[in-house]
Amino acid sequence: MLRLENLSKSFGEIKAVDNVSFQVESGEIFGLLGPNGAGKTTIIQMVAGLLKPDNGRIWLDSIEALVNPEATKKLLGVVPQEMAFYEELSAWENLFFWGSIQGVKGKILKDRIHFYLEKTGLLARAKDPIKKYSGGMKRRINLIIGLLHQPRVLLLDEPTIGIDVQTRLNIYEVIKEAAQAGTTILYTTHNLKEAEELCDRIAIMDEGKILASGTLKELITIVGKKDIAYLQGEFSLEKAQEVLTSLPPEAVLSLQEGKLVLALEASSSLPPLLELFFQKGLTIHDISIKEPSLESVFLHLTGKELRE
Repeated sequence: MLRLENLSKSFGEIKAVDNVSFQVESGEIFGLLGPNGAGKTTIIQMVAGLLKPDNGRIWLDSIEALVNPEATKKLLGVVPQEMAFYEELSAWENLFFWGSIQGVKGKILKDRIHFYLEKTGLLARAKDPIKKYSGGMKRRINLIIGLLHQPRVLLLDEPTIGIDVQTRLNIYEVIKEAAQAGTTILYTTHNLKEAEELCDRIAIMDEGKILASGTLKELITIVGKKDIAYLQGEFSLEKAQEVLTSLPPEAVLSLQEGKLVLALEASSSLPPLLELFFQKGLTIHDISIKEPSLESVFLHLTGKELRE
């Protein structure tokens, strides 16, 4: 179990993490979803003991991290965004080295290395220097290093950046199996689809704060059962705002120059709204209607899109 209580961290005038609290249960994959700069990595670094929070408390199981950091570090596995291995060494040599440092020895270590290399499809390349590996292969080695000592809590900081679909699915499988074995997993991502597919619960972050958290189903209730309409065309913010006075404020999820996202009953509310646009001389080029999703929730909470 992992618990954060009123965690805050500033860098000068920038509030990177602002009074964040949440709890992740054993066997749960908890996602921190947000854009770059939202505070996700700073939270990972504080939980890992690499940064000291300005305020707040962190518990792993019943151990308070700031009071007994050595004990909590033994419970942790950390997979950073940056690759954490030696390029000149082979995969096997790297895993043997990092596993030994983490306290895994002898046959147990060799068996785990063999298991994870086979699981990730890298066993045939085990003796090759990692510098010859593709980006996706390196990401898999990075993940294995974090798992070798079978941590109680696993911190994953955007572990699928820049990889192909097949590698991504392989990493998902390994992560899900770790969770099924009881590992508590904190997972950061800025990928909406990834959060939907992988995480049991999701916390939406922006500008250092958690804006909402819950299961996907719980989060979608924030925008209700209404249709999500995406409109693109030629219109200024000012002109669009004049038209949108006919809608309740909560119906406007996002408004940008030439782009508009609305939550409404499309069949009844959209035709009269388009008529108002045309009367104002505003052009709509494209309209698409979708069901409520994590994307529409993020737009509703932040007023902006989350891009890859």
